[in-house]
This record gives sequence, C-alpha cells and structure tokens, in this order.
Amino acid sequence: MNIGRPAKSRRTSFGNRLHEARKDKGLSQQQVADLLGIPVKTYANWERRSVGIKPEYLVCIAETLSVSLDWLFDAPGIHKKQKGPTGKARNIFEQVSQLGS
Repeated sequence: MNIGRPAKSRRTSFGNRLHEARKDKGLSQQQVADLLGIPVKTYANWERRSVGIKPEYLVCIAETLSVSLDWLFDAPGIHKKQKGPTGKARNIFEQVSQLGS
C-alpha cells in the first residue's frame, strides 16, 4: 500500500534504483534517513531529483540498502552476477568431495 502524496515529477534513473533498493529492503524514506542521519526531505530529494550527493553518503546508502555503487549507478555489465576466481582451497575441497562419489 502506497502512503504519502503522489509525486509531481518523475524520478531520475538513480532515483528509481534508490527507490527500488529501499522498497526491496522494506524500509520507508524516514527509516533510511534515520539510518543515514539526515533529514527525510534530503533523502526524498535524492529519490526524486537530480541532486549532488557527497561521496561518503553514497557509500553509506549502498551499505544501508545492501547494494553496490555500480548497481545504484546502473554501470554497464553489472547485471550479470559473475563468479570470481575460485580459491585454491575450494578447488581442493571440490576434488576431495568428488573422490567419495
């Protein structure tokens, strides 16, 4: 259920991603603002308008909403979850696990 008044303007692409991440976490704008230690009006502007945000807040936003900065900024190629290099210990574990089969 949506609460609050309807928006008068469209969100920016950054604002859309910020809104999506917040909703996925089940948080209100007020809750995110409280976690970041900022006024709710400031946070609401981030979702709604093209405004400058200090880099330290960007890191806090990403951590609070459990997303990467690349995702927030819709950087190319980040939609595919890529595996990193497999560690030597993991390779050995997998080889040992297959011995019993």
